[in-house]
Amino acid sequence: MARMKFYCDAERCIECNGCVTACKSENEVPWGVNRRRVVTIKDGEVGERSLSVACMHCSDAPCAAVCPVDCFYTTDDGVVLHDKDICIGCGYCFYACPFGAPQFPESSAFSTRGKMDKCTFCAGGPEETHSADEYRKYGSNRLAEGKLPVCAEMCSTKALLAGDANVVADIYRKRVINRGRSVLDWGVQYQKAGLRASSGLSGEASSSE
Repeated sequence: MARMKFYCDAERCIECNGCVTACKSENEVPWGVNRRRVVTIKDGEVGERSLSVACMHCSDAPCAAVCPVDCFYTTDDGVVLHDKDICIGCGYCFYACPFGAPQFPESSAFSTRGKMDKCTFCAGGPEETHSADEYRKYGSNRLAEGKLPVCAEMCSTKALLAGDANVVADIYRKRVINRGRSVLDWGVQYQKAGLRASSGLSGEASSSE
């Protein structure tokens, strides 16, 4: 079986928040809850990068490990989901998750926090597939339709990748190789231009150089 994963390419993310908007619209996420958000590292400094962050659907999910009522479960595709009918709103998952994925509609403690909500990889929940209850509690089930999460499909720069972990890894690997090649080509062209200048040659470099 495929194991579904997200990956955000920091070299491509332009902090447009299109993924955040697409997620809230597709799943009708409650006000105050963000299943996906864009964070900026070193804002305004050299090396600034932006990343789109949500539940990463960990292979050994820490949220599931600390849940006292075992409301989490993992699908055959490796998607980590939860059952809102079992959740007691204790907030343990929020503190255990390194990505801050679990969200609560209220800031109070325990049951007054409300039922936990998080990214479902657009895979719905434990209710009947495409039922009204499933959509109301968990949002769209695009995975059952053979579609990828809407956040990744709507990413204008294709910085946010989603799908089979092996396919995502191959795409990113090719990007890294191409980036390395482009930097190398640029260095060669720069050196050629320098040699032409030092030799007293004039004119533009040919397209074949």
